[in-house]
Amino acid sequence: MAHLDDGRRVVVRVPADPSASSELAAQVRALRALTPGVRGLLPFRAPELLGEGGLGGERVVVVDFLPGYRVDAAHLPPGRGAASSLGAALAALHALPQSIVKGEGLPARTPQQVRADATRLIDRALATRRLPVTLAHRWHRAVDADELWRFESAVVLGGAGAASFLFEDLDGVPTVTGLLEWHGLSIGDPAIDLQWLASAPDAADDVYAAYIAGSGRAPDVRARERARLYAELEFARWLVHGHEVDREDIVADAVELLESLAAGVTGDDIVTDAALDVDDAIALLDRMPGASAPAIDTSMQTDAYDPEELSQWVADEEPSSLDTGELSGGAETFDTQEISPDDLAELRPAPPPAPAAAPAAPHPDDDVSTAPIDLPARRAEGSLPPRTDDGNATDAAAEAERASTAALRRWMAD
Repeated sequence: MAHLDDGRRVVVRVPADPSASSELAAQVRALRALTPGVRGLLPFRAPELLGEGGLGGERVVVVDFLPGYRVDAAHLPPGRGAASSLGAALAALHALPQSIVKGEGLPARTPQQVRADATRLIDRALATRRLPVTLAHRWHRAVDADELWRFESAVVLGGAGAASFLFEDLDGVPTVTGLLEWHGLSIGDPAIDLQWLASAPDAADDVYAAYIAGSGRAPDVRARERARLYAELEFARWLVHGHEVDREDIVADAVELLESLAAGVTGDDIVTDAALDVDDAIALLDRMPGASAPAIDTSMQTDAYDPEELSQWVADEEPSSLDTGELSGGAETFDTQEISPDDLAELRPAPPPAPAAAPAAPHPDDDVSTAPIDLPARRAEGSLPPRTDDGNATDAAAEAERASTAALRRWMAD
């Protein structure tokens, strides 16, 4: 930290090793994406990039100093204050427009790509022959569960933890006022920024409840389960790293952590039958309006997009099973195509032929589920008014019957 002549304090960052150089470069790109307009959408501050320079062969970055204190996840207290403020801060971050990230060329991953990344990491850990088999089975069951991966990608920090946020006491209440780590800014799974909840047993429920209450997105009922999976996969990542750099001390440390984890989760699955717990349900109920329900709008509600941005997402999607003429049993996202009036006309059933003078009675085994419906000529007992001498009731009933038949035929024709 440096003190300037005008009284300001700045932070001078220099990478301590080659791996930190790429992280610092990513931090600079992320801070450039945070324009004044973007910063105005956040309830906390981000460092401002003041300048860059060189020191020998290394890159030097200067940012302004953000005041505040940090709290480790394990020491985060429950209840109103730090926990609720942290949840609201994460919700605000995930609500940022995705164009902020795409415009700067930062990474963007679809749910399918996130799922594939998790699968590759598990396979790489297995290839070391040091991963406990029980954990491999546990993680593969989670990856294979389709319902776990139905989420909407959002702007994320890429796994920043509770200690990345700065707190200040405002009116005696700990409140998030800054965020330091931005090098992981990207588009991906919001649950990646919740994986640290596993190490905050006291405050996890309150953080998540505040996150749900502050989010304007559709509830992600499996977010905490994916967050748990990502937290466990960090041990696998540590193992793979040690194996790749040929560091037996790192591998031994990772194996010890993995064996301890395997012993602690024996018999449990990451994906459970109950997606929402009581706290989640209460948080969702608090968001429900007390007024009567408005009229239902069945139009599509979508975010604004441009064709170029949409094409990037479509290109990432795998071909739909409908494109190959096959229909799978899983819950897949199907592509659609425009249907012309001529195509629609071919899809409609042909109009029923004019009835013959004396149509034959249908065989009881004939399938008439989609045939035009003719109401029976005779009256069911009690269904029509009894016949009268002047026949008015009979005429009125016959007219009503003819009108019903005509309406049904028009409906079938449409």
